[in-house]
Amino acid sequence: MSGEDVFTAVAVGFEAVGAVAMIVGAVVACVLGVRSLRRGEGGSTAFSVLRNTLGSAILLGLEVLVAADLIRTITSKPSIEDALILGLIVLIRTVLSMSIQIEIEGVAPWRRALLTSGGQLLGAAVARDAEAARPADEATARPVDG
Repeated sequence: MSGEDVFTAVAVGFEAVGAVAMIVGAVVACVLGVRSLRRGEGGSTAFSVLRNTLGSAILLGLEVLVAADLIRTITSKPSIEDALILGLIVLIRTVLSMSIQIEIEGVAPWRRALLTSGGQLLGAAVARDAEAARPADEATARPVDG
């Protein structure tokens, strides 16, 4: 097996990981949306959770797919046509990523003080859901006067 074959297999692995990230993220987004709805947070909040989490999963998948394209291109026989195709693919995916991030966060990426990746956004959505699902024992407990 040549080096090019190994890197092609690695690129295919990255593509599979990117696709799985989007599929699993879509399932997680649906679960979080339904859980939000069942907690009685309202349809608007549930839709927002679903939309933001799904957008985060797509962002994560796009980031991994860009890495796969880079690996595939730099490990193949170099040609100007391959470089132009890679540039076009990366440009399209970058524009998609930026527009999804702007939709999720409501602010352009260059205006944010703290840069956040798709994986971080997805993790934050899961953490928010876990926090909302926890019983509020401490918040609802009343001190006993003795």
